[in-house]
Amino acid sequence: MELQTRHAAILAEDQYEDLELWYPLLRLREAGAAVTVVGPERKTYHSKHGYPVEAGASMDEVSPEDFQAVIIPGGYAPDRIRRHPALLRLVKEIHDKGGVVAMICHGGWVPVSAGIVRGRRVTSVPAIRDDLVNAGAEWVDKEVVRDGSLISSRRPDDLPAFCRTLIEALE
Repeated sequence: MELQTRHAAILAEDQYEDLELWYPLLRLREAGAAVTVVGPERKTYHSKHGYPVEAGASMDEVSPEDFQAVIIPGGYAPDRIRRHPALLRLVKEIHDKGGVVAMICHGGWVPVSAGIVRGRRVTSVPAIRDDLVNAGAEWVDKEVVRDGSLISSRRPDDLPAFCRTLIEALE
């Protein structure tokens, strides 16, 4: 489980779900991966419960070549993230080069807007099931689904399985 040669981006915007950002960030760092929080701007973003996270890079300072994975936490942040074409391009280009795209809860909105879920098997919080299905995905109700390099989970309770699967995909 040593990921010293791996670098992941975790996308941030205001109203992110606390555990869905912090658990993967700390778990990947514990496994040896480099992790950068990327937001629209290099600034502090606040979770649904007010917990801050500092973006180490803005969307204009990064390139898909910098990362082997991108993680999209849920909460209400994904609705804000998908409004930024540069972040959608980052997700799509990491996906297109075979990198891991991992989404949890409402995080599925971002891959929908990036156009990468058609024909793929995914899960999410049930509230966005229709969005994923209408974008061409096959939706299933499981704690974690891995379809190639696309990993998805439903909610914070699924984080242990989500992170195990993410680490396996990066190894």
